[in-house]
Amino acid sequence: MGVRNFKDTTVYQRAFTLAMHIYDISKSFPKEERYSLTDQIRRCSRSVCANLAEAYRKKQYPAHFLSKISDCDMENSETGVWLDFAYKCNYIAQSEHINLIEMSDEIGKLLNHMMKYPERY
Repeated sequence: MGVRNFKDTTVYQRAFTLAMHIYDISKSFPKEERYSLTDQIRRCSRSVCANLAEAYRKKQYPAHFLSKISDCDMENSETGVWLDFAYKCNYIAQSEHINLIEMSDEIGKLLNHMMKYPERY
């Protein structure tokens, strides 16, 4: 049966929350990062949600659904890398980094569950 609306999934809700947190914290990044780190971290975090929407439009084609969920996982992993850079460049505090990475890790686990059991979604 599965979930009918992607916005009802826990993974979408958590990914959207993470993307919005990243948007808020990245407002304070230096202006010279506008077209590099700031742009990249915002885009990949938002892409998790966008790819999930695309995946749900491809549910009738199981291989396409899995491919788009895999894209979500890839974008989520990239988000974690940019968070590491933001922390190492002293743009975010260690506690913020830990919190955001934990959120990203949880999203990754949910996406992996989706890939393992796509029929439930």
